[in-house]
Amino acid sequence: MKVIHLISGGDSGGAKTHVLSLLQNLNKTITAQLICFRDGPFADEARAMGIPTMICGGNNIFRVRRQLTAHIRREGYQLIHCHGSRANMIGALLRKATGLPVVTTVHSDYRLDYMGRPLSHLTFGTINAYALRQLDYRIGVSDAMVDLLISRGFPADRFYAIYNGIDFTPAPPQGDRLPYLRSLGADVDADSVVVGIAARLNPVKDMSTLIRGFAAGYQKCPRLRLVIAGDGEEREKLGDLARELGVEKQVTFAGWISGGMDRFYASLDINALTSLSETFPYALTEGARFHLATVATAVGGIPYLIDSSVNGFLIPSGDWQALGEHLAALGSDDALRRDMGEKLYQKASTQFSIQKTVDTQLHIYQEILRRHNRPKKARDGVVICGAYGRGNAGDDAILEAILQEMRSIDPDMPVLVLSKDPKSTRLAYRVQAVHRSNFPAWLRAMRRARLYINGGGSLIQDVTSRRSLWFYLHNISAAKKAGCKVQMYGCGIGPVTRENHRRLAADVLNANVDVITLREPDSREELRLMGVTAPEILLTADPALTLHRANDDEIDSVLLRAGIPPHGKYICFALRQWKGFEEKAPLFRAAAQYAYDTYGLTPVFTAVEKHLDPVAHRLAARELTVPHYFLDDAGGAGTIIGALSRMEVVVSMRLHALIFAAGQGIPLAGVVYDPKVSSFLKYIGQELFVDLDALTEEALRHMIDQAVRQSRDPEGQAAAVARLRSLEQQNVAVARRLLDM
Repeated sequence: MKVIHLISGGDSGGAKTHVLSLLQNLNKTITAQLICFRDGPFADEARAMGIPTMICGGNNIFRVRRQLTAHIRREGYQLIHCHGSRANMIGALLRKATGLPVVTTVHSDYRLDYMGRPLSHLTFGTINAYALRQLDYRIGVSDAMVDLLISRGFPADRFYAIYNGIDFTPAPPQGDRLPYLRSLGADVDADSVVVGIAARLNPVKDMSTLIRGFAAGYQKCPRLRLVIAGDGEEREKLGDLARELGVEKQVTFAGWISGGMDRFYASLDINALTSLSETFPYALTEGARFHLATVATAVGGIPYLIDSSVNGFLIPSGDWQALGEHLAALGSDDALRRDMGEKLYQKASTQFSIQKTVDTQLHIYQEILRRHNRPKKARDGVVICGAYGRGNAGDDAILEAILQEMRSIDPDMPVLVLSKDPKSTRLAYRVQAVHRSNFPAWLRAMRRARLYINGGGSLIQDVTSRRSLWFYLHNISAAKKAGCKVQMYGCGIGPVTRENHRRLAADVLNANVDVITLREPDSREELRLMGVTAPEILLTADPALTLHRANDDEIDSVLLRAGIPPHGKYICFALRQWKGFEEKAPLFRAAAQYAYDTYGLTPVFTAVEKHLDPVAHRLAARELTVPHYFLDDAGGAGTIIGALSRMEVVVSMRLHALIFAAGQGIPLAGVVYDPKVSSFLKYIGQELFVDLDALTEEALRHMIDQAVRQSRDPEGQAAAVARLRSLEQQNVAVARRLLDM
């Protein structure tokens, strides 16, 4: 593989480190040619590192384009990779001239690149913003940067994320730290706990919050000391603040440190960062290399490294009080400090090493070339429609599972999702999405697609809304008329209560659907009673059964953010507002009390639909006297599944809480507000359920007793779930068959 990298040649900081370390290591595997538009220290350093480097200078961009076009053709490059505004502008011109795919790495927020320089912002900034949209693909330095650009309207399916990696080879011994710290001016002794930061002293780094937080921490833990490595326009202001807060002797301004940073980080106990904005700072991985406990603001890509309260602490920007609490805790507890530093090292060294960065970059190149060379087809891809973008983790889990399965068929397949909140769908799944009411957009997509998926859930029903039934039936009909194959994917049917709706649904499904795959047998019977006979009908399972839980650190972090100790003995209640719920809410409170008193299970009220379920949970827990917790936002499907995996028993009205828990082998008790709940439980051979209307305190106690007994013998449920996962694969097999027709 031959890739040409374009950069201005005047870059510094993280972008410079990223590009040079990346190219040095890429050239061990492929040919990565560096083109600088000016000579100087950047190019000199590249040459010294053995990177093939060429200068293509001058202000005549059209002459530069001709020279580079000739060079690219002559040398047989396959891909153009840009870094920075000038490179983006040249890359946009080379795209048409060479016919090669062009990708850019976005190292910073392009809207802030010329802050304080209005003329440059108006000229170079405007040109760069335009050029960025003309390129084929974009790489963000962190998922947070990708999310920022997607939120600004860049195509969601043309992005990749990469993280700044470093070499985690252990550094040689750095010697006694006390003489070194004293040489920087620090007032330290053998008992001191040293907090450090390496950063420019400018407003975006928000050093005022660091000093205020340090002063608050020092009041509780006098062992603390702060050493700041860096300089900048705020140096005098920050010194005045330290004096004002009475910590001028405990805060050391060391200035820029020459000769490398290893000795600096080796001398610290705690690494800190209080930036208002970041992509993915090297300062944190460099500190992690030295096993430093870390406190940082939750900005940019930092939360992808730090699982708060697990391998470090995250704080909101500007929250000096929280910073002070965490610094005091780390300063006072040597074991906590060592444990967090070790956990951060383990994560950083495996997930954020330079080799990981290089492997990710090579994978991105391979995917771009594969997509570029993909045969063009008159009709291609899938349109997916369902109850997405409403904040319901169950419905969004169905979408996540379907997307995974479509990518297993063809990772480069064009996919468009109809969503109630297309922006959140684009951000969550890096997929193209349009609003459900944007009829022109999804009709255009249907005319280009091969397959329309009516995706999961109980969409064909009229209990919650007549209009939603009409909407889904209309879309199915429109997709068929537009020339798509139509699949109803791992879905439930009903209840359809009105006779005219039953006739309408049967007419539309018979006339327009090719295959219906169903998640449980009751839906097959409902279709039979409605008179749906024309489509092929298969019994499969819910797509969400294929999803996996997140890793343990992510799960711990989600629980800890809600104040829940990660490894207690818990019973989950996943409830929802429904007709008659208010009357029954005291029964759940009594059941929670019973589970705690009888089995020592602490109630955790867990939301599946985070905008609605907490209301039901507060109602059920009103006047509850035993310890209990609310998990109002457990994140995405992976962390919700993980949280449920920590429960001993799950009592749920929510279908997907039952599905997620069943997938983890957790004993279940269902409260049925909709036939889909009992249908699923019967399908897995689980008889512990009762209708909401018939719910009594005795029934809830009996189900909890039975579920606790099941927890000692979960094999039967696990075998049923394994069978369903096998059946679920028919969903994707049908989609593959329809796409090949």
